[in-house]
Amino acid sequence: MADLQPDTVTQFLFDNPDFLDTFVSQHVHEDRIRQWSQRKHRVQGHNAVTLTNGDLFKDQRSNWKNCVQSKKWRILQDLTKDNTTNKARVFTELAACAAESVNADGHNLYLVDDQNQLFLASKSSKNQRAPSACLGRIEPRTSLPAYVAFTKESVLTNSLLGDPRFPLGLGVESDRGVSAIAVPLLHGNNAILGVVELYRNYGSVPFSPEEEEVADMMLVWADICMEYVEMYNSMMKQRKLNDFLLAVTKSIFQDIVSMDTVIMKIMNYAKKLVIADRASLFLVDTKSSELYARIFDTGRVEEHIPQKEIRFPMDRGVAGHVASSGEVLNIADAYTDSRFNRDVDLQTGYRTKSILCMPIYNRGNIIGVVQMVNKIDGVFTKADEESFETFAIYCGLALHHAKLYDKIRRSEQKYRVAVEVLSYHSQCNDEEYLVTKQVPIPSDIPDILDYDYSPWAIDNDHKPVYVLYMMRDIFKMHSHKNKNEERRFDLDDMIRFTLTVRKNYRNVPYHNWAHAFSVAHAMFTVIKTSQHRFTPIECLALYVACLCHDLDHRGKTNAFMVKSASPLAAIYSTSTMEHHHFNHTVTILQNEGHNIFKHLTSAEYKQILSDIRHCILATDLALFFSNRSRLQDIADKGEFSWESAEHRRLVMANSMTAADLCSMYKPWNLQVQLVDVIMEEFWQQGDQEKVKIGYVQNPIMDRDKVNELPESQVGFLVGICLPCYEVMAQILPETKPMVNGAVANLKKWRELADKEAREKEKENEEKEKEKQTDENQDEVIEEPPVKTENPSDDVKVTSEMTPSSVDYAIDDSASDTSFLAADKPLPDLGSDRTSNISVPSEKTVLSSKSDESR
Repeated sequence: MADLQPDTVTQFLFDNPDFLDTFVSQHVHEDRIRQWSQRKHRVQGHNAVTLTNGDLFKDQRSNWKNCVQSKKWRILQDLTKDNTTNKARVFTELAACAAESVNADGHNLYLVDDQNQLFLASKSSKNQRAPSACLGRIEPRTSLPAYVAFTKESVLTNSLLGDPRFPLGLGVESDRGVSAIAVPLLHGNNAILGVVELYRNYGSVPFSPEEEEVADMMLVWADICMEYVEMYNSMMKQRKLNDFLLAVTKSIFQDIVSMDTVIMKIMNYAKKLVIADRASLFLVDTKSSELYARIFDTGRVEEHIPQKEIRFPMDRGVAGHVASSGEVLNIADAYTDSRFNRDVDLQTGYRTKSILCMPIYNRGNIIGVVQMVNKIDGVFTKADEESFETFAIYCGLALHHAKLYDKIRRSEQKYRVAVEVLSYHSQCNDEEYLVTKQVPIPSDIPDILDYDYSPWAIDNDHKPVYVLYMMRDIFKMHSHKNKNEERRFDLDDMIRFTLTVRKNYRNVPYHNWAHAFSVAHAMFTVIKTSQHRFTPIECLALYVACLCHDLDHRGKTNAFMVKSASPLAAIYSTSTMEHHHFNHTVTILQNEGHNIFKHLTSAEYKQILSDIRHCILATDLALFFSNRSRLQDIADKGEFSWESAEHRRLVMANSMTAADLCSMYKPWNLQVQLVDVIMEEFWQQGDQEKVKIGYVQNPIMDRDKVNELPESQVGFLVGICLPCYEVMAQILPETKPMVNGAVANLKKWRELADKEAREKEKENEEKEKEKQTDENQDEVIEEPPVKTENPSDDVKVTSEMTPSSVDYAIDDSASDTSFLAADKPLPDLGSDRTSNISVPSEKTVLSSKSDESR
């Protein structure tokens, strides 16, 4: 064995290839074989592969030749690692794999385009020349790849230049190619995708049938690889969309502050998703069948700023069509679509080109419409529609949760208000109930129907009995029409209801139980003395509304509640206290043993609650002006009719204001005492404003300006009270005493205002004289006396006061007093001086002081 030489072994292996094959298979590990192959590759080098479009030029060796069959799936994964992988890249790699598997000298890849034409996709040698990137239509008797694409069968030829089936030879011109294998790349449905052309040059061993079989087996993977790549790309695209939607979800649902915030985020993300220039989101108002929006994308830095709400019918425009039909609209040219409204472009100068409009659903119902305008890089595609359709689902969820959040927030505010109310108020106790029940309700009360009657003279402990007397009378007013009418109320429920209402009025100077009793008495007087045609339900609603119209009043105006960030202001943006009064009324009615309407039918119960709400809200002076104006117009035209429910509701609203202001037509001695009470309540609010914000917003609530009282009273009587009473007397002539009493009081206030003006003028003249005298004395001291022709002339001092007027605004929550000159300029009363008079404060309602002592 020592004489054995390497050359001898080499010659033996060449002479006995079967022995070599058996030895390697049985005794050599596959890893060692792979290492041998790699070393051989490094020595021999590798042919370059180049895409004909210049996108790809790589010098790489296919791993297929170095892998066993069980490991081929790893190579498939490597082919799709790059997210830019496409059909040409996959087939180019497979062609290189096949070429190395059969030891071809070169290879070419041909693909089929949409026009069913064959074109060169890649080649393995730069030295090959192609007459054209496109080989033309697929047909026989031309080139080898065209023939294979036509027949869809692989071809092996060792006489490439003399085969009549493809006289042009290879698709790529080659002077050395003599042997070739061409394999079709087929889709699962037998559609041709392309052709791989393998060739050997002159001097090489021709291809064998076994090598053709190997090439076929290798390229069978083409369809599988392509399907895998398409699936991979689809999954990557879906993953990107999922990541985008996850970011949307986190951004929106982690920071739901308000509906406007959610809408702005939806619009921003929608633009990013489909690369649009602008976005709009319209919500559906199902009650009015309208689309509305408050936030608009203007394309400027201050975009998405909430603006004035716009509304338009659901059957108008592109958005209206989508909201009505649920159809997705992808409009490439907006100006060619008849549904597009060009007015907006004309007003803004913006040019709308393409539009993608899609509905937003929640629980199967369309709740909004998202409209994307002008895709930045072309027109909106089908892929944009599909992506946006998924995004729209999240939009629906976001809007739904934003509404739920808003409801929850409002509920929390209501809960805070409820806790606050319950901590202060409670129901009447059994002792109060029994004491009141033992007091007999009188059958008749003298003078109670007089407009000059003073309800403040009744002791607070006796007021509930008077309330029961009036309430029972109203229940029984129409008993002659229905014998069972008297049975429709429960006296025990009426007692509990009345006592609990009394307990739910706070101990504030004016808006307390005594005020509620006086307003209820004023309405009772109107109902009993006038020839009205209110229904029994409306009469009862008017009386109960008056009794409850200021429940839980805190002695503060609506404006103060808003400025102080009260929870009530967060719940009710308009008529803050009036809404609270009504809701508190309903709460009391829901207590056990307090439902005075339990014997009414369901329809009557619903109607009376609606009427009570209407009446209580009418005490907001912000609503009075429009209600009175409409009623005055109807009355002046002679069109008023008691048969019209709308006309009756206007009279009810005006009657509530008249009763709420009943102190203004009471006798002078009584009214002037009530002035001190309401002023004390106003001053308390002014004191708090000085502490919280450093100044008093309304001068009438400033203690330091009490002398401006008569002037404000004149303005309030002329601007509010008399117009209210006069239209009342026009509809119900029996209420004329209201007008007469107010006119008499107006005369008194004008006398006080004029008197104060004269005294103020006289005081100013005296101050001016003193000032002039001081100036003359200074001149005498500084300069020697100068003789004049008339040394006895005196200096004449004159003082001319410029007429002035003080503007006050009428506050909308204290509408029942004579001092609500809060947000409305005072009328011109013809006075040439500003009058002021100081009125001492009295907290007691019925003062023993006489008018002269004031």
